[in-house]
Amino acid sequence: MRITAGRRGRPPRSFERIVAVASELVDEVGINAFNMRLLAARLNTSTTTLYRHVAGKEELMVHVVDQLLAEVEGISEPGEARPRTWRDAARHASLQLHRVLSDHPNAVPLLVTQVPIGPNGMAVRERTISTLLEFGFSRPLAARAYTALAHYVIGFAVQQHAPSAPGPEQAAALGEYYRGLDPKLYPHTVAAADDLTGVPLEDEFLEGLEFLIDGIERARRRRSHRG
Repeated sequence: MRITAGRRGRPPRSFERIVAVASELVDEVGINAFNMRLLAARLNTSTTTLYRHVAGKEELMVHVVDQLLAEVEGISEPGEARPRTWRDAARHASLQLHRVLSDHPNAVPLLVTQVPIGPNGMAVRERTISTLLEFGFSRPLAARAYTALAHYVIGFAVQQHAPSAPGPEQAAALGEYYRGLDPKLYPHTVAAADDLTGVPLEDEFLEGLEFLIDGIERARRRRSHRG
């Protein structure tokens, strides 16, 4: 733990405390509104003290992301049964990441601009790949499967929590628009209007995840036959 002496009359601030409060502020105000002055005020310290720990906001956000990923529960947490298949393991890992991103939507953009390489991010990656290897995946396929699952979860969260993401009213309006199209030009879009716009986001996420897992299973079988 790194401790610095604060300004006279102010207590020192641990780096862990700085990251924890920065994470809280990101949850409250978002990435764009967050700044070092706001953080210093919340901590009752000075920006000079903060800059003794990090070069600036960008570096601090790396640690915020890593703290976020500490909330992703492992595949075999105490009290939980070990997954019986790789599909169960992949589903668990994906749902855990989805849950954490849903709990911290304002932090989701950070995962677009950086690859998590802090201790917690590395732990999530390592245990997921390790579990796939235990179920007989080759190392290259385990790596690609992990990447595909992570990209799907993050990409879905980006669209789901974007400031301009359509809500129920916008989805209903889009459905009406599709139904009003020329059926001679867009017969399948008109017929599928409800399926394109009327599925709850959580159901859409779960169904898409199963599509992806099915695809990974087909790739695993093909490579197994070749082997």
